[in-house]
Formats: sequence, C-alpha cells, structure tokens
Amino acid sequence: MKISLTTFSQREPSDLLIVPIWEGGIDPKGLNIHALLATGDFKGKLGETAVLYPEKEKEPRLLVLGLGKEEKGTLESIRRGFSAAARFAQAKKVKTANVMLPRSSRLSPSDVTAAAAEGLFLTNYAFTELKGASLKDSPVVLLERLSFLDIDKSDLLRIERAKTVASGVYFARDLVNRNADDKSPAVFAQIALDLGKKYPKIHTTVLDKEKLEKEKLGLILAVNRGSPQDPCLIVSSYTGNPGSKEHIVLLGKGIVFDTGGLNLKTGDGMQTMKCDMSGAATVLGTLQMAAALDLKVNVTAVTPVTENGIDGNSFKPGDVYRSHSGKTVEITSTDAEGRLVLADAMSYTLKHLKPTCMIDLASLTGAIVVALGEEISGLFTNDEHLYKDLMSASEKTGELLWRMPIHADYRDSIKSDFADMINTGGRDGGAIKAALFLQEFAGDVPWAHIDFAGCCFLSKPKHYNPTKGTGFGVRLLLDFLERRAAH
Repeated sequence: MKISLTTFSQREPSDLLIVPIWEGGIDPKGLNIHALLATGDFKGKLGETAVLYPEKEKEPRLLVLGLGKEEKGTLESIRRGFSAAARFAQAKKVKTANVMLPRSSRLSPSDVTAAAAEGLFLTNYAFTELKGASLKDSPVVLLERLSFLDIDKSDLLRIERAKTVASGVYFARDLVNRNADDKSPAVFAQIALDLGKKYPKIHTTVLDKEKLEKEKLGLILAVNRGSPQDPCLIVSSYTGNPGSKEHIVLLGKGIVFDTGGLNLKTGDGMQTMKCDMSGAATVLGTLQMAAALDLKVNVTAVTPVTENGIDGNSFKPGDVYRSHSGKTVEITSTDAEGRLVLADAMSYTLKHLKPTCMIDLASLTGAIVVALGEEISGLFTNDEHLYKDLMSASEKTGELLWRMPIHADYRDSIKSDFADMINTGGRDGGAIKAALFLQEFAGDVPWAHIDFAGCCFLSKPKHYNPTKGTGFGVRLLLDFLERRAAH
C-alpha cells in the first residue's frame, strides 16, 4: 500500500474522503455536512457511518465516520472507528482514500494517527488463497493508496510502523487460515528458515525427529505418534542487542491439526482445529517484525510443531511418557496435547537457551473461552514485572489480557498414582490446571502463559479482525519487546 502525507487543500483526487467526527461534533473544513448533523440522522456514535456524494469535492464519496464521545475516546475506539471506514471501502471496492484525522483534547496527535492507521491497515486484509470461481465472480478489492491530511511529517514514521506491524499480523493470519495440510511441520520449518534469508539477524535451527529422539523430547514425540508427518522443534533467534544479557524467549504451540487423538473430538469440535498452531504463528510473526523494526532486543521464538493425529500407533490414555525434563506424565486425555509439547519446549529452552524470561502463547483450553469469551485472553504468570509489562502492552494495543490465578491448592488435581503428574485435572478450573501443569516446567525463570483459545480464531469476524484467524498477540508482544528494549 502506498502512503503519503499532504494538506487538505493540496490533496489529490481519490475514490473516498474519510471524515471522522466525535459524537455531537461539528462540520470540519466546511464540507457541508451540517445538514446531516442537524437532522440527527447521524449522531457520531462509534462505528456509525453516513455516505454523502458531494459535487464540488475531489472525491465522489464522503464517508462521515462516528468515533463516539470524545471524553470517552481511547486508542481502541479510534482503531474500531477507522476499521469501519476500511470495511466500507472494501464493500464499495474503493482503492484510494484521503484520510482526515480527529483532534482530541485527551490523546496525543501522534497516538491518534497511529491508532487510526492501525484500524485501517488491520482491517484492509482478505484471505483469498482458497477461493475459486467465486473470487472471479466477485473479486476482493483492498485499499491501495492512503493519503493522510494535515498531520505532522514526523508522524509518517508512526504510520509506517503501523503498516509494518500489520504485515506481521497478516503473516500470522495467513498461517492460521490455511489448510492444515499446507502448514505441515516441514512447511513450518521452511517458513522459519526463510526468515533468516530475509533478515540476517535471525538464525534458525530445526530439530527434526532424529534430533528430538536424541534430546529425549518424549512428550512431543508421544503426541506425534499418530501422525504420518514427522514433528520438529523450531528455534529461531533474533539478536538485536548483542551487548545485552537479556534473552526473551517466546514459545508458541504449533499443533497443525488436532483430532484429539484417541480421546477423539466431536465433529463440531474438530472443525476449527487447523487453528491450533496459532501460538506458533504469532511468535514467528512477532520475531520477524522485531527484525523488520530493528528492535534493540534479543528474542527467540521456540515452536514445537506436530499434528495430533490418530492411528494404531497413537499415544494412549493411561500410559506414562517421560518428558525432556525427566518428569513423567500419565496421559488422562490425549486431547490435552498442547501442554505436553509446550512442556518439552520449555524444558529444552531452560537447558539450552538461558532465557531471562519465557512467555508462551497457546490455544490451550476451552475453559478459558467459557471464562473470558473471544475478546479477552487469560494471563498466568509467576512474575510481577512481567505481569505489569504485559498488561501495559495490552492496554496500549487493545489486545486484552485478564490475569488469572495460579492456585497452588489445585496442584493436587494433577497428581498421579503411577507417574509424577497427569496431564489433565478435570473440567473445573481447567485453564488454571493447565497453567499449573506448565508451571512445573518453567523452573525459576520469570514466566507467563497466555491462553488465547478464544481470541486467536473467532466464530465470526469482528472490528478490525476481518477473518476468523486474527493474528492476536503480534502487536501485544511487539509492544512488550519495545518496552523491554527501552529499559
């Protein structure tokens, strides 16, 4: 997409002029929309739109865009407001737009500019790889040029950053939305290796099945037993600050398809399980954006990638498997496989990568969706500094987190008569018990677990997430990394 800055008076003709207005606001720039405001047909509520067809402007369409009450305005409400403009543009097959920006007494102009750009860029996405004849009959048209009016030239960097970050979100969305067969462990590994070709500061190592066996990553190997595709553990490191001892490790669950194993999911429950690698997609998307933005931080993405398939060789409920850490796990459900592969990945990280903190992301439990729905992810952590930094990033990006307890008394529910622990502890408090299981493999390192099962793949598109796969977490983690880089 082409981006430019100009003034209102010197703007070039385009397909659309976007005019944002706070609720109860006035006609800006004398655009003759006072009649629309006077009738009350348009009030300026958040996401409300009205279309005018002026005769004497440089655009054939003028989109009046509601932002809600100014005194309640936030960066997230601005994102959502401009998201409505991008949805309108796509519906009307608009390719070019001139963009006016609102003024706020509460928010800085540069933050407003960045939020508006994020709302436009994040919404200006379509996943069409799997479309056939329908795409020819009804082609998808996205915005190709945006010209921002009457803003400071220094804000161009904020807009360009928003555009770059959006590309990382697109990367994660594309991976999540693709067919499971098109993102096998081997394909995932090649995608990670290709990042090193594009960004010299990224180095990737892939542990294939033979190396997993040598390293005794028994839980990853157990989950993989029912799949015809070999598993892998991908370790991709970006070194942006060689002089720093800080090393942040992001771990992403990479189950490319989850049948549930012998504890087979229902048909409906299996329908969306190509999204079960969302954690891996998010951390790889974050890593490459850290490189694209040249962040002064050292970060590694660790992704255990396998299918949880089913055949005569599948790992079995009731059997005990030895983890990389040496702890043994009795399998009470083969459908609780994500915590198993993450446990081995965490142990490997502690042994080989010397992390100063670990953050794992996973579409881990249905329990977190029951508790928090599709707009909020559960955050579990053993470290207050990590908690504060992640929550600050959440507030800034609008990717919402809610702190959940790691209730030690529930630890008894994952005790085993045969092994060191079991992998599930019952339906009640399921997300908490999953976090307790993972905590057993976190050692003494500051650690956070983000269960985003509801946020990574929506039941239907919403706001600036125009497809089911959202890329949730890329913006959150990038903001977190930037905060750490600034320390």
